[in-house]
Amino acid sequence: MAAPFRLVAGQQGPVQQTATTCGSASLTVARMLADPAFAQWVRDGIPRQASDGEARDRRTAAERFAAYEQVVMSRTNALVGAGRHLQLPWPRALGTPPWGAQGELEHGAAEPGVDYHVTWFRHRGRQGLERAYAALRERVRAGRPALLYVGNAWAPRHVVLVLPPTGERSFDVYEPSAGAVVDLPEPAFVERRLGVAGWDLPWAAVWHRSLS
Repeated sequence: MAAPFRLVAGQQGPVQQTATTCGSASLTVARMLADPAFAQWVRDGIPRQASDGEARDRRTAAERFAAYEQVVMSRTNALVGAGRHLQLPWPRALGTPPWGAQGELEHGAAEPGVDYHVTWFRHRGRQGLERAYAALRERVRAGRPALLYVGNAWAPRHVVLVLPPTGERSFDVYEPSAGAVVDLPEPAFVERRLGVAGWDLPWAAVWHRSLS
């Protein structure tokens, strides 16, 4: 049985392989956290079902990760997404649309049967952002990750994966452009000075619907 994949502060994770696959990278890591056998294939090339007699994948870990990023993007940006659901197609050059990320989380990158939705909070005031931050802390836990869209005053430009909280007042995110796990403290979130890959404003989250 494959050992669970963990990603914690101070640990180097996979790096997104193109300029537009931050969302795909975040969703791939989410799947690695949810599926130990899939994570083992990405890291070591070991087939998901050894009983099939399939040969070990001799590509590098970065090459396997890059290949799966493209598989994810092909689903998140297509007319027919994960779970064979119809969705608005989206140009790959513009990255991962939130609705595509929602489908991907619901169909393999989180606990089975968990419904996700998109919540926008770009134009919320300080109190609204405080509530959004608190909601992230309440909703995100093992098996139920969230994606956070960050950007500038005009548009969301980057996607990170929100990891389960470990401290009392903050939580960590996987930042795919560096493959790093970084702290996301509440003051930086509510004051719109995130500094995540050069982007400061929280725009939206794709998180599961239930607080239970």
